Amino acid sequence: MLQTSRLILRQWTDHDLAPFAQLNADPEVMQYFPAPLSGAESNAFANTIRSLIEQRGWGLWAVEVPGQAAFIGFVGLHIPANDLPCSPCVEIGWRLAKAHWGRGYASEAAEAALAYAFGELGLDEVVSFTAVINKPSEAVMRKIGMANAQQNFAHPRVEVDSPLREHVLYKIHRKEWELHLDSLA
Repeated sequence: MLQTSRLILRQWTDHDLAPFAQLNADPEVMQYFPAPLSGAESNAFANTIRSLIEQRGWGLWAVEVPGQAAFIGFVGLHIPANDLPCSPCVEIGWRLAKAHWGRGYASEAAEAALAYAFGELGLDEVVSFTAVINKPSEAVMRKIGMANAQQNFAHPRVEVDSPLREHVLYKIHRKEWELHLDSLA
């Protein structure tokens, strides 16, 4: 479990499945993904995430706002498939329910995840990527100190004619993260 001044990042529970299915069915939340997820797809994804956290001790943690919301989405670390040009790597990612956008939760939780990546895991680099049209996620990447690697790529699991196919890659190295922390102090 990780904790920030306003959030808790934790292992998933069965109580998270219904709100997770709701956010995965929301067309606005899923606008930068090929399609919203069905309830069964959402549950399968949540169970995979939970299993990976059990195996590794880290992953795409469930996020809660204590005293306000038991589950608002996920933020955390993941090892993506090997068919990406940036692989092997560890990526940082997030997906929050629309009701919780615009409050700085994604960047606050992502900062805690980066601290875990560079501290506990001892990683030298963390990446993040999204469709080039996903400007809100790019803004979070920049806010947490990541830089555009200037290595856009065609995502192999997105249809060739989709506007979501071209992805932008962001990276942050340990030393850049330390400088970013210093700038926040």
